[in-house]
Formats: sequence, C-alpha cells, structure tokens
Amino acid sequence: CSLAFGIVCVIIAHFGAAAARSTQHAAAAMDPALLLIMSSFLQLQQFVEPASSFSSSSDPAPLIFFVLSCVLVHAAAIFSESGEEDWWGLSRHTIYKNLVNNHVGSLDPSIRDREWRKHYGLSHPLFTGLVDELTPLIKREAISMPIEAAVAMVLYRLCQGHNVRRLASEYRTEPWVITRVTNMVTRALSTKLYCKYVSIPSGPRLLEIIEGFKEATGLPNMCGAIDGSHVKIYKKPDEEYTPAHYKCRHYYFAILLQAVCDHRRIFWDVCVKAPGATEDAAHLRESSLFSKLMSGEILGGSIVTIRGNHIRPYIVGDCCYPLLSFLLTPFSADRSGTASQNLFDTCLMKGRSSIEDALGLLKGRWRILQNLNVGLKHAPQTIVACCVLHNICQLAGEPEPPLFKDPDENGAVSRPLDTEKSNHYFGESIRQVLLEDLQEKQHRQ
Repeated sequence: CSLAFGIVCVIIAHFGAAAARSTQHAAAAMDPALLLIMSSFLQLQQFVEPASSFSSSSDPAPLIFFVLSCVLVHAAAIFSESGEEDWWGLSRHTIYKNLVNNHVGSLDPSIRDREWRKHYGLSHPLFTGLVDELTPLIKREAISMPIEAAVAMVLYRLCQGHNVRRLASEYRTEPWVITRVTNMVTRALSTKLYCKYVSIPSGPRLLEIIEGFKEATGLPNMCGAIDGSHVKIYKKPDEEYTPAHYKCRHYYFAILLQAVCDHRRIFWDVCVKAPGATEDAAHLRESSLFSKLMSGEILGGSIVTIRGNHIRPYIVGDCCYPLLSFLLTPFSADRSGTASQNLFDTCLMKGRSSIEDALGLLKGRWRILQNLNVGLKHAPQTIVACCVLHNICQLAGEPEPPLFKDPDENGAVSRPLDTEKSNHYFGESIRQVLLEDLQEKQHRQ
C-alpha cells in the first residue's frame, strides 16, 4: 500500500506541475493548488492505510513520497518552461512585459518613452513601428518566440552591449537562441530596410543638404562628410582570418566602418568591407561609393559656377583621404598653412564635424559597437544594422545620447594614386577657388 500510495503521489504531482505550468503566474497560483493536493494526499493516506497516520506509522515511505511530491510540484511551478508564455513574462524586462500585457497605454508617454530608450535605444512608438516593418521580413517559424519579443531582445542587446551568455541568463534560454535571433533581425535591418533608410541623396533632398551645410560652414555645394571609424571587436580573430589585418592603428583588433552623413548627422552611405589595419583611403577606393563618384554616376546635379569654374556637389574629409574633385580635404592637418588656408580649413572642418558627431551618436546609442561581441562572419551586418537604427532615430527626432569619443585620428596623410592625378589637380583648383570666394565674402562683411 505504501508503494501504491507513493506512485499515486508522484502521478498527482505530475498533473499538479502541468496545471501550474499552464497558469500565467505559476508561482502565485501554487499556494491554493498545493493546499488542495496536500488535502487529497491526507485523505488518500487515511483511505489506503486507515490504521496509521503520518505521525504514527512505522513505515516512513508514505511521508517520504508525500514530501517529495510536494517538492516536485513547487519545483515544476518555479522552473517550468512554457514555450512562448515565458517570453511574455520576462521579469527582468518590465517595460516589455507592460507592452505585452497592454499596460503600456496607462503609462505617462514621457515616462514610458524614457524607459524604452533606456532599455531598447528608441521610444515605444518607434519600437512598434519597427516591429511592423520587420514582421513580414522574418519567418515566424524560424524563431522560438514572438516577433515582438525577438526585436525587443535584439534591440536590448545592441543598446546595452551585453554578450550572449549574459543575455541567455537574463532571458532564460540557450546562447545559440540569442545568436540565431540576433543574426536574423540584424540581417533584415541591414539588407531589407537599408535602402529605405540609407540612400545617396538626389533631387530636392540633395539641395536641402547643400543648403544645410552652407548655413553651417559658408561653403557652397557641400553635400556630405566622410570618415572611418574602428569598431573594436571583443577578441582576437582566429588565425584563419589573419589577426594582423585586424590590428588597427589604435592597437586593438577592429573592423573599419566607412560612413558618409549629411548636415543632420544622418548617414547616406555606409560601407563595412575592411579589417581594422586598412587605411581610410584604401577602404574608400574599395567601396562602391568611390566608383560611383569617379564615374559621375551620383551627385551630378546642382552644379554651381564660381569664378568661372563649374563645381559639382562634393563631400569633405580629413587628410587621411585623397584630395579629389568630389572629395575636398584641408590644406594642412595641423593648421600650418597661411591665414587664408587656415580659415578655409576651419570652415571645411565644421562640415566634417557632422560625421564625427554622427559616429559618436551611433556608438553612444548602440553600445555593442564599443566592443562588438559577435562573430566576424556576422559583424558587418550588425554594424550596418546599427547604422540603419541610427537613421531611424535621427529621422524621428529622438533625443540624442552622449557622444562616444573615438581615439584621436593619427593616420597618415593620403596621396593620390597615379590613376587619380588629373582628378587630384582638378580638386586642388576647386579648393583654391572656394578659398578665394570665401576670402571675398569675408572682405565684403
């Protein structure tokens, strides 16, 4: 009878655990359920062995099975896995839980959005809009959670910069799940949404950018600022990737990001093709942007005539880039030029500061880029995905986080290649014309 009683206890414990798992708040629901099960056990014990009780029976087996079954019920309730329900009740992510439980509408919008930006890098309205855009781009059956949960988890990782193991612990799942979902979401952002949010300007938008830079710098027809930024990677690459190629001039392993932005610090071109040891100029020459600029395929409109010279829209960069007709650089890197040259350099560098600020905002908001903890295979798409998210935030007018400061530039001054000599001479003449035009404006004032 004692053995039979124990078996019945275990069976009841199994069904009690199943009932607890089906409850949204299992731990809270266990108290009355446990009392009912205990009462049933006592009644069953008296029925099976009426001559004995837990306090007087010489056979301890019923008591042992009884206690064991109760422990099993509690353990099953506390540590139960419940499929998607577990993702809806993340105790460590109360803001997301409020969204799922439809309580977010009761929060004050300013408080709600402040907390969302703190956790996920953007406001609640932007999050819901992003989920709507990503939903048709991600196969639901390929992930083990709702799309909303997947996007929230990836944004949390990109914003906080946490590694896979920490997130796996917080989300009570396996590290490979975090990796897989991150790769799927960042791939959708970097490929499917890239063209919508990152595009080379033309038409009215190009004119708007030119006017914005002119107001800030006093220089006509400037339409963008370019720079490279080393994205530090969390560990030394494997030998198959040749680690020396990734050791940047700041003495850490990195991947080189090239970006061009407008006066509002919105990226209009992004390229992640080179390891950290690559020079900025070499990275530019390997990019599709360079071939398009050299061929005149882009930025061909809005040509202005200054002192008889036709000047097309141009971008600006530091002395790590070659001086070309479409890419103007300072006369000197250390203000060692003439007074008029230094004046021009000051105006040009005002325009270039927009890309420094854009990259600082990028790494300040998406802190995973301060120490990239993804595999090299998926590093480029993660970086580009963060650039897309940056543009989404800038276009929406999101509050800007503190700028992340990269190490000071100390790259070598770039020289034109033999195949670029004619274009370089044209760039020199354009820069000189703009300097003389700026001087004349200064004298008139």
